[in-house]
Amino acid sequence: MDSAQTGSVKSMDGNGSAQAGLRGRSTDTFRRHNTQSGRDRHLNGAVNGGAVALPGPTKLPERPAQRAEVDRKRSGFAMATKRAIDLVGALLLIVLLSPLLLVIALLVRLDSPGPILFRQRRIGRDGRGFSMLKFRTMVDGADAQKAMLWHLNQAAEGLFKIDGDPRVTRVGRWLRATSLDELPQLLHAVTGKMSLVGPRPLVPEEDARITGANRRRLQMRPGMTGVWQVNGASSIPIDEMVVLDRGYLEDWSLWLDCRLLAQTASHVLLRRGL
Repeated sequence: MDSAQTGSVKSMDGNGSAQAGLRGRSTDTFRRHNTQSGRDRHLNGAVNGGAVALPGPTKLPERPAQRAEVDRKRSGFAMATKRAIDLVGALLLIVLLSPLLLVIALLVRLDSPGPILFRQRRIGRDGRGFSMLKFRTMVDGADAQKAMLWHLNQAAEGLFKIDGDPRVTRVGRWLRATSLDELPQLLHAVTGKMSLVGPRPLVPEEDARITGANRRRLQMRPGMTGVWQVNGASSIPIDEMVVLDRGYLEDWSLWLDCRLLAQTASHVLLRRGL
């Protein structure tokens, strides 16, 4: 504030109280700006270009009581609507895609010996474990070979993935490239173990790396797709994945789920995988 402005303020009340009020409002504005811009950098810095960017906050962080009220409302009508969309959407997709599901099952069976479906233990909502289903894309018993191949790992820290993995079958490479190996998880969306959109379900050893407040990600059902998948998947380290999950939980809306589903459909149609 320059000298002319100071003199004007003092002349209004004679004791400088208006000047202090203006300084207080300027300080509040500065703090609100820093709070918002800092959190925006933290969330959006972990997101690759061209992918879904989570909206930043437009107000000061809510007090615990306000946060609890938001969570209470979110767990009511909106979450019931999300569950209804999961149930109806998954059932419709199973019916519409049933010929494709049968063809994939036949191809997996003919391509290599072993079961059609691959089951893997994952950690779901509230920390409860479940057996997640996928179409089998590797040779039978591939998990037993993982330790021997760890030195070839090309995924970000805390995750495991190898380009050109020797355990992947011919049909498996196609299924992975199109993400069609994930389709059996529609059954989990019907039973309520998973959602169409949500945080990625982790295997127990990955889940054990997440501690403290970051475990709040388990308050929502894990999703077939989500922010992590459409923003780079295995190229994103597990600590940055947790940041994306936290942003998804804090800014969740049905509209955000719709955007993520549209982004996922684009990945699948362009055969970019997830």
